[in-house]
Amino acid sequence: MPKRLRTPLGVTAAVLLTAVLALAVLAPLLLRGRADAVDTANILQGPSAAHWAGTDGLGRDIFFRVLVATRLSVVLALLSTGLGVVIGLLLGAAPQLIGARLGRLVTAGVNVAVAFPGLLLALSFAVIFGVGTKGSVLAIGFAVAPAFARLTGTLVASVAERDFVAAARIAGVGRLRVLVRHVLPNIGEPLVVNATVAAGGSLLAFAGLSYLGLGVQAPSYDWGRLLGEGLNSLYVHPLAALVPGAAVVLAGLAFNLTGEAVARQIGQSTPLFTAVRRSPRQEPAAPSTVDKDGDTVLAVENLRVSFGELTPVRGLSFTIRRGEAVGVVGESGSGKSLTALAVAQLIEAPGEVRADRLEFAGEDLRHGPSRAQRRLLGTSFAMVFQDPMSSFNPTQRIGRQLAEPAVQHQGLSRREAFARAVDRLRAVRLPAPERRAHQFPHEFSGGMRQRAMIGMGLMGTPALIVADEPTTALDVTVQRQVLALLEDIRAADSVALLLISHDITVVGQVCQRVLVMYAGRVVEDVAAAALPAGARHPYTRALLAAVPHLGTDRDLPLTVIPGRPVEPGEVPAGCAFAPRCGYADEQCRREEPPLETDATGARVACWHVGEVR
Repeated sequence: MPKRLRTPLGVTAAVLLTAVLALAVLAPLLLRGRADAVDTANILQGPSAAHWAGTDGLGRDIFFRVLVATRLSVVLALLSTGLGVVIGLLLGAAPQLIGARLGRLVTAGVNVAVAFPGLLLALSFAVIFGVGTKGSVLAIGFAVAPAFARLTGTLVASVAERDFVAAARIAGVGRLRVLVRHVLPNIGEPLVVNATVAAGGSLLAFAGLSYLGLGVQAPSYDWGRLLGEGLNSLYVHPLAALVPGAAVVLAGLAFNLTGEAVARQIGQSTPLFTAVRRSPRQEPAAPSTVDKDGDTVLAVENLRVSFGELTPVRGLSFTIRRGEAVGVVGESGSGKSLTALAVAQLIEAPGEVRADRLEFAGEDLRHGPSRAQRRLLGTSFAMVFQDPMSSFNPTQRIGRQLAEPAVQHQGLSRREAFARAVDRLRAVRLPAPERRAHQFPHEFSGGMRQRAMIGMGLMGTPALIVADEPTTALDVTVQRQVLALLEDIRAADSVALLLISHDITVVGQVCQRVLVMYAGRVVEDVAAAALPAGARHPYTRALLAAVPHLGTDRDLPLTVIPGRPVEPGEVPAGCAFAPRCGYADEQCRREEPPLETDATGARVACWHVGEVR
């Protein structure tokens, strides 16, 4: 017995469940003859040494019949529970499997079904599917499903937006596999507990249907039929009803306690690898990072991301070339992360991505990823999310998670993929990579998790690394190490880098070019070397002034940008920065300035470029 089950709760659950299952297997084999033996000389006798619970109307021993009925009662309850769990999982995970639009219709139907009591649903389905064992299994299974679907849908929605799920999508993992490998293991505990509770409820439901004559039919019998027969003589012969009733209670208790005990260790007992279906073996092909324009890795023209009437990203255009490091800066809500998600094909309904051009490695991504595009994104597009803890699936070991893209897209065996994962952990300078590959994410420090996330991106042959606030939760020393690692990778393999950050000085030190975003559009595109003196947009100058340095006068209050960032649904006419800008005039409030290129190649969207100091 596992250590986690060696507790009073675990031992009690194990004893009860073992007893119930042993009776289900052995009682019909050993006691069937004595349970079915008719003795007309001892009809409706009370408890005695010969008959511990008395006899029924044909003189048959009630206690032996209760023991023999264990098999049919438990098997039918498990069948109906299994059916309900499977249907509930499919219904609850419908938005994940078939998309948000159709999924909402399924969820609406589930919500309507949950409004009805479970027993009423069971009785209704029993009328539809008919009297008898088969009809009762279907009726109770369909009655169990809505509540389980409601729970599953809530739990799936809470996990589906986590970064490690997004990483799996970038890697090209299919919807079903994402659900099975990454979502369900993280919601296993409440599902197991709910399923065991449902098993106990199914026992009671079957007892009710059989008692009403809708369930098991003669000559077969389960605890419900025995309970119904015993209730006819309850006042003169109470044990005839109490014994099958006690059997239902004890069996339900066994399932519930077992679920509580097992649920405590779910999530930490996932094996290193599970069987996966692999495509025919093929050598990984080096991605093409050269398109018709030469060395352009990513080309974006007039990108717009909208959610109904809101458009948080509007008219964004930029290119990134091979080996180039481009930074994106701006306050929260400026559209930085949404831009990265749109490029990575991670914007789902009701979000809508439109662009005049959206190409990665020469492939047009505007029409949804095909199988070839998913493989391209899975091997050539690496994304480092800002929260290293949520970037990994907490129920899977690091080595397994790194190996998944190689198994999925490069045709490597599990052993080969794991060996490459160890090599990538070594490449990002993690100590003892063989041991670390067998550990869970919670055993890593924040900096180690971020290095491992970069290592996951290097499992293929990346042409572009998108780092979305990769150093947010790290101290200054670890921050410098992570940024230095990204810079080394970029320089060694000519990998393009898109670094998203709030810190304009950090971006200026790491990148060659900086895109400054405000209210969903680029307001300045300037060389990093020219930032301190060459930034010409008032917003860029304000960001630079807000960063303290060694020469900052500590007796003065810190510099801040007046006002608040613009909400996506409240973008004013004209220049969005005008309400916070000291240079704003009537033209700024009336007309939005275009993003124009000057003689130096920089781009600025401002009517007062020559006046900014």
